[in-house]
Amino acid sequence: MSNPFSDTGASNFKKPLFIIISLIIAFVLGQMVAKKGMLIAGALIGLPIVFTIVIIIFKTPRYGLVMVIALSFLAIGLLRYVKGIPLGLSIDALLFLSLLGIFFGGWRKLDWSPTKNRLMLLAILWMGYTVLELGNPEMRSAMAWFYAMRGVALYMILIIPIAFMVFNKKKHLDLFLNMWVFFSILGTLKGMMQLIIGPDYAEQRWLDAGAEVTHILFGKLRVFSFYSDAGQFGAAQAHACITFGIIALTPKMTIKRRIIFAIASFLGLIGMMISGTRGAIAVPGAGVFIYLFLTKNFKIFFMGVMAGFFMFAVMKYTTIGQGIPQVSRMRTAFDPNEPSLMVRKRNQAKLAIYLKSRPMGGGIGSAGSWGLRFSPNSLLAQTPTDSWYVKIWAEMGIIGLYLHLIILFTIVLESSYVIWAKLKNPEVRQIMLGLIAGVFGIMAASYGNGILGQVPTGSLMYLSWAFLYMAKNIDKECETTNEIKKIEN
Repeated sequence: MSNPFSDTGASNFKKPLFIIISLIIAFVLGQMVAKKGMLIAGALIGLPIVFTIVIIIFKTPRYGLVMVIALSFLAIGLLRYVKGIPLGLSIDALLFLSLLGIFFGGWRKLDWSPTKNRLMLLAILWMGYTVLELGNPEMRSAMAWFYAMRGVALYMILIIPIAFMVFNKKKHLDLFLNMWVFFSILGTLKGMMQLIIGPDYAEQRWLDAGAEVTHILFGKLRVFSFYSDAGQFGAAQAHACITFGIIALTPKMTIKRRIIFAIASFLGLIGMMISGTRGAIAVPGAGVFIYLFLTKNFKIFFMGVMAGFFMFAVMKYTTIGQGIPQVSRMRTAFDPNEPSLMVRKRNQAKLAIYLKSRPMGGGIGSAGSWGLRFSPNSLLAQTPTDSWYVKIWAEMGIIGLYLHLIILFTIVLESSYVIWAKLKNPEVRQIMLGLIAGVFGIMAASYGNGILGQVPTGSLMYLSWAFLYMAKNIDKECETTNEIKKIEN
């Protein structure tokens, strides 16, 4: 009886037909690499990696969300070194793969009950209005809408249900925080390298291409780390500072873990300062305000408010720390006659005239970088919006702006109520206090900078919202675990 395994893969090389086919394939691939260069070679090398990622996500969809968190931090920075790879669109691909994995890859008995909540309704409402903007008669380009709406609404409508379905346990919350801590610390360390050593070749090339206009002021570098720009870096680091600083106060958390959060918070403060981003100071300011209020200790709350007024007075009415470039730049945020603020006001006045007869705005993707790319000669493309809310107003009109603000404040109010009245586990409550402080801080800072819809802040915000709405379930999970431990002991 013949051995069924005697015809091995290596024995195929003895067959003429196999040799001819292999030579043809090698010749074709060689010609492709010769004509298209390393792009084809890279694609061929990357195919097995992509195939492996697809299998992993289909088997465990939550890993897609984990990869999205990592790419949200790293994608923009990597593009300075690697050209021609659509790393931004890879975030979209990972999110869609995660949804497909939930539908078809091992989660066959789908339980949609976790997504039946008000946050999902708000996300659907916002995405619905975004789609409705396709019918806006002022819209200049459907392609601009496609690229711009991803940060405005698509990531929100994709991340939130994935989190509710497969990223909804206390261990997933801890993983989210651990990844956030790791990349934030890494971001500060990279930023300090830029400040002390200077930008590397790829970063210098980016500066020379035009970014130096906004990132080198009076001979001093505004540090941007591996983020899209100094504004996003500063706001993201301020976000980490307030969130981790509050979580570091968590009772019954291990000393080691509290120290790690405290270090991450301190480094976040340093990152915010070296970025030279004035608007980032609103993040810890607003975050501390809502945190102190939700602690229910009104004596400390009013003391915190007074301390805030004191810091405001120091920055506005004194020259303390003026010799430090980062402090002097921050201080200009408190000057009502600051030149750039005057420019912003003039731009907003111009937009107000244009938008008076356009309640749905000029169309998503008509302002900012997408406007300059797809409709460069239009008024919105030529008028900087600066603020996230001004961008929403310009592109989606007064209707879109009001709807957006209603959604944001609904999330904050509902989450605050849950923290105030529903949570029993002290660790879960403190973590949620940190998340809501960060969310509220970013909302405040978005008045001065267009940061909310950018990566990584947008991804962190949407996941924070999801965990805030899952807080009651996570609280019950932790309380149940504690009861079991008591019984066992």
